[in-house]
Amino acid sequence: MQICVVALGKIGLPLAVQFADKGHRVIGADVNATVVDLVNNGVEPFPGEAELDVKLKAAVDAGLLTATTDTAAAVAESDAVVVVVPLFVDAEGVPDFGWMDDATKAIAAGLRPGTLVSYETTLPVGTTRNRWAPMLEQGSGLTAGKDFHLVFSPERVLTGRVFADLRRYPKLVGGIDEASARHGVDFYEQVLDFDERTDLDRPNGVWDLGSAEASELAKLAETTYRDVNIGLANQFARFADQTGIDILKVIDACNSQPYSHIHRPGIAVGGHCIPIYPRMYLWNDPAATVVRAAREANAAMPQYAVDLLAAAYGDLDGVNVLVLGAAYRGGVKEMAFSGVFGTVEALRARGAVPFVSDPMYTAEEISAHGLTPHQGETVTAAILQADHAEYRELAATDLPEVSVLVDGRRTTDPARWEGVRRVVIGG
Repeated sequence: MQICVVALGKIGLPLAVQFADKGHRVIGADVNATVVDLVNNGVEPFPGEAELDVKLKAAVDAGLLTATTDTAAAVAESDAVVVVVPLFVDAEGVPDFGWMDDATKAIAAGLRPGTLVSYETTLPVGTTRNRWAPMLEQGSGLTAGKDFHLVFSPERVLTGRVFADLRRYPKLVGGIDEASARHGVDFYEQVLDFDERTDLDRPNGVWDLGSAEASELAKLAETTYRDVNIGLANQFARFADQTGIDILKVIDACNSQPYSHIHRPGIAVGGHCIPIYPRMYLWNDPAATVVRAAREANAAMPQYAVDLLAAAYGDLDGVNVLVLGAAYRGGVKEMAFSGVFGTVEALRARGAVPFVSDPMYTAEEISAHGLTPHQGETVTAAILQADHAEYRELAATDLPEVSVLVDGRRTTDPARWEGVRRVVIGG
């Protein structure tokens, strides 16, 4: 097949490489000319994705992957189009479809009869049928479900391990009609490989969920579940702090029974997915009080971590505090909706002077996000915000003036912090 992947970001580019790795001819379309040039030279535009550098170079060298800024032209040459353009959502969960509308109009301009269009960007329920189908029809003069096929198939991968996740998790597909679904299933069966999963009640592979709406809801539901679960764990942890209970011992005990799957509490829920998609779900279903309460509980955790620091340290006015970790999670160079922002804001509200360090970021990169990088200033308190592996080796001797450490991820080794008051969330 000839495949067009629209948007060569942290999900789109690995997908394009995956398709090329299966022997298909892939054209990646992106509005960023710098990204296009790097891809055409076989150079990954962003670091940290396992195997991407090697696989990308191999695909480009083999002539199976090229990139362009001309989306319409790339679509016109393709049998299938996979769309992974970002969708932005504001603090209230209201989507901003601007970039996706522009991409969809460009796709429509190049759309040919018989082409499959698959949206992988997480969407509110009903968007594929009610927004993209009419827009594609208007721009192309073709009829969805008759002249071209349209499906929603959510990405279910984490940055840093995209290729492994593509193999591990079933690929969900939902079409606007049966013919679209059949074409979607056939497409993904040709471009993906799957690990054997004995824990599933059906073979791992491409699963047709019956409609685009069901597939859209599946992605929102699985991410919202995680946010609600973490919110519950955080509520348990806050109660455990009041009663002197170690919540992790309790959670491990609960999860020894097969019907309990309580997640781990922590200082923040960040990234492009878990903090955002529950709000997108609430946009569809504003009466979902459980979802709303969990989102509010998780959003409050950076403030709670600072409250723990103040309770252990005392008045924070004028105190230099080091926030360890700018990334939203360990091992990933990404600050989207990271807990660092809420933590710094809460520290400043108490009069503290917050500094930020992260082994994955330079001082200049930290400054570019409106944060103050730590460059040797004396600090007397610290909050661990991201669970980078490097922090497992961190010791009191590395921060000799620190008297209180709030470890928001239970990452540090208590034995390395003798003489320092080490506080964890939930006991």
